[in-house]
Amino acid sequence: MTSVDEPARPNGRIRDAARTKAEILDVATQEFARAGYDGARVDEIAARTRTTKRMIYYYFGGKEQLFTAVLERAYGVIRDVEQQLDVEHLDPVAAIRRLAELIFDHHEQHPDFVRLVSIENIHEAEHIAASEALGRIGSPALGVIRRILAAGQESGLFTADVDAVDLHALISSFCFFRVANRHTFGALFGRDLVAPDRREHYRTMLGDMVIAYLTADRAAG
Repeated sequence: MTSVDEPARPNGRIRDAARTKAEILDVATQEFARAGYDGARVDEIAARTRTTKRMIYYYFGGKEQLFTAVLERAYGVIRDVEQQLDVEHLDPVAAIRRLAELIFDHHEQHPDFVRLVSIENIHEAEHIAASEALGRIGSPALGVIRRILAAGQESGLFTADVDAVDLHALISSFCFFRVANRHTFGALFGRDLVAPDRREHYRTMLGDMVIAYLTADRAAG
């Protein structure tokens, strides 16, 4: 005789597996960000989760694959945020400022993401290069930037002929530096780049710099 509970068991196992994998990724993100790829230990990740080292290998295959999964999820978060960005109702100047603010906010709110990217650069992006998922993920922000740039140039507001990838690099570099170099910059110059009382100053400054670049009078040079 079949128990009335049996149909629910597969779904329950699926939910448990998804919850376990999410918990492993949460802890692995913290551990890789704290200790780096070489310093992180799967034993430590297992000890901090409700699972075992064997189960981590079962779900992810090994330390390298686990780190790749951590990167895929971290990049996926910011790509989801970019995809949800709605600037169609804004003029080009306001739209590009909103995009810069979004990237600024995300880097500030996700310091582990900044550390993970720094670690992956040390490893010359070998995990990203080997990941099919990350190879396809691209950046939805580039499509938004291209549309904003086209609208700004068509309206005459933007005078610079700027590539979308270059502009994305310009915005991201400031946001990344502010978080990644917080401690060294503070030690050298006595200023905390992420101090709460300076936050709006830097957020506004980023938008001002981008807009100034896009609206500069090139003929004057």
